[in-house]
Amino acid sequence: MLDPAANAILIRRRRALLLPETPAHSGAPGPQPAILATLLKNLEHLGFTLSAPALERLAQLPGKRLLEVYEDLVGLLRREVAAHVEWAPMYPNFPQQVMDASEAELYLNALVHYLGKAVGLRLLPDYAREERPPLVDSLSATPLDLASEDDLKAIARNLMAAKTSLSEADKADLWVLVDRYTDSLAELLPDRFEHKENLAYTAGLLIDHPVADVLLSRYFTHATDVLRLAAALSGGDVSLAKPTRFRSFARPQRRLLLGLLDRCVAPVAEMIRHGDMFKRLGERLHPGEYRARFPKAAEAFDAIRRGGGTTAPTFASQVEHALADQDITTALELLRTRPGELARRLDHLCRRSDDPEAVAKVFARVARRVATPVLLVLMAHFRARYDAALRRAFFPKGAVAKLFVTPDRRPPVPDSVADAIVATCRQTLLQRFKKLEPLGRVYVDRQLRHHLVPFSQRSASRALNTWVSGSSVALPDGDTVRFFLWWKDIPADHDFDDIDDCEVDLDLSAVMYDARFNYMEHISYTNLKSRDYRAAHSGDITSAPDGACEFIDIDLPSLVAHGGRYVVMTVLSYSRQPLSTLPECFGGWMMRREPGSGEIFEPRTVAERVDLTATTTVAIPCIVDAVDRRMLWTDVALTSKPRWQINVEANQRGMSQIGSAMVELGRIRPTLYDLFSLHATARGSLVEDPVDADQVFALDEGITPFDVDIIAADFL
Repeated sequence: MLDPAANAILIRRRRALLLPETPAHSGAPGPQPAILATLLKNLEHLGFTLSAPALERLAQLPGKRLLEVYEDLVGLLRREVAAHVEWAPMYPNFPQQVMDASEAELYLNALVHYLGKAVGLRLLPDYAREERPPLVDSLSATPLDLASEDDLKAIARNLMAAKTSLSEADKADLWVLVDRYTDSLAELLPDRFEHKENLAYTAGLLIDHPVADVLLSRYFTHATDVLRLAAALSGGDVSLAKPTRFRSFARPQRRLLLGLLDRCVAPVAEMIRHGDMFKRLGERLHPGEYRARFPKAAEAFDAIRRGGGTTAPTFASQVEHALADQDITTALELLRTRPGELARRLDHLCRRSDDPEAVAKVFARVARRVATPVLLVLMAHFRARYDAALRRAFFPKGAVAKLFVTPDRRPPVPDSVADAIVATCRQTLLQRFKKLEPLGRVYVDRQLRHHLVPFSQRSASRALNTWVSGSSVALPDGDTVRFFLWWKDIPADHDFDDIDDCEVDLDLSAVMYDARFNYMEHISYTNLKSRDYRAAHSGDITSAPDGACEFIDIDLPSLVAHGGRYVVMTVLSYSRQPLSTLPECFGGWMMRREPGSGEIFEPRTVAERVDLTATTTVAIPCIVDAVDRRMLWTDVALTSKPRWQINVEANQRGMSQIGSAMVELGRIRPTLYDLFSLHATARGSLVEDPVDADQVFALDEGITPFDVDIIAADFL
């Protein structure tokens, strides 16, 4: 049998499988051609196939065991491409049935359905399902290669060593892998944790390990590290952006946390920065009980309760006072001791200073101590300072990607200063990368200009492909993009205190805009088909006791012919439950040449499937560019509390702002082409043909944009 958890990780991250080996002296009868042929046919229907090594391994299995693997693998892949549920829209002969229906018929069907819901009945129109012609789309299958335990261990190491925050899907994978390799954790742990949030989460997984104290003591050097660990153990926010309600810790955990804090150098000064949170933590740890064993930790908590134990101003307050007094020299002297903080304030300092060239020179002297992700962001930021038309976009910390957009009214930075900072960042990165292992001849695919560097995956949704928000990919062949949505009602025995109604009404919508993001039309439950374009909705279903689905088709040539360009896919919770509270909710898109051929939901045509788990009621998974024929991955959300009705009309302004900002994002964020080109220059030589390369960075070969764990651990 297959290990479903391990193989789900390998399929998403490596397009590979961990297959059982043939037992010694198994008496296997040899290849099972009929079973293998059936397996390949079923995999092809799901959009996959097997590589030669994987097929060879399966061919060595005895017939009974091969059948078990066959059933497990098909079941696993069906879930990955959302083929494990029933897809039964309101109009079973979509899209032509909706296009042919009169407005009166569509209106009456919707009215009956809504009136039925009002009296507790689920009334849907009764249409016979017509036979559909075979699927005409010619699609290539994704090969699944043969993996090993070493591949899984490498993923675990990469996730722990990542220099960026982990997504919830990353954390779930790491939990599986840490549990799998409990007996060999010491050899999997990295030499150092570059990202403190990841240290906290990993340490939380190891907290009950027999040698947790020995394993973790070498990583915890700052009091804030211990605070993050306490937040992780309490199910709180390890980024410390939001306060955590700390749990009542068991005595062994209290001793561990106090012991880690006791080893920190000068903990009081750092604890002052998070004084309120440390006071709350002290109430749970009872450090006085362990004063004899952990005296430094007990004294630190005493100092915090006394108000810090010092009247000296904090570092942050000194910097703010210097800036308020326009004393840039003092601010620079302070900030040069913390290069990361200096880098984050660099634009502000350049604008406030009478001598921005001097600011750039101070930065140049400390740039070698600034983290790689920060240098990359600075380099892209100051390159884009020439473009006054760009707006400012902010992704605040949190579990959901909420995008804030404002006009950029900042005064310009002199071109010479911006150029100097870009040059400093570039040279610092080249010198840093040059110390790494040589790459030889390197090919970097220019298509990687469309894929952004994975700096923060904290809010990334679990998807068939691991995307970075703001990245885009070319659309497959075909003229019709088909969005899909599937969800299920909340169980009656749910434990959400703030949710009364278990019936969930989600709405799939698509909003069309021109090149300047001026609204043109939308397709939703309020407008099932377009008068101008070939676009249609499969019907609005208002509850999902056993699951429900909706589809939208958009014919891209007809949109372009009428001056349109962008299509924003939107999922709205009309019944106001946050998407994260649903037991199952996912969406995605597929590309179809002939929308009337094949089944409405054809697994092999699924280009992306994403879990919708935002803590909001409005999510925007992606945007179609009908002119450039690209799909832009957004994975962002609007406010969780709209002022009134939850539909596209009520959220029009927010969607327009987010859409235009996401399109611009690729112009102001560093791309994988930038990152890999720097590595190639520092560690090898660039070549024009992947055949001539020792190392390939491309969309579907070598290191790809979807190898996020490798990029975050080895290239940042």
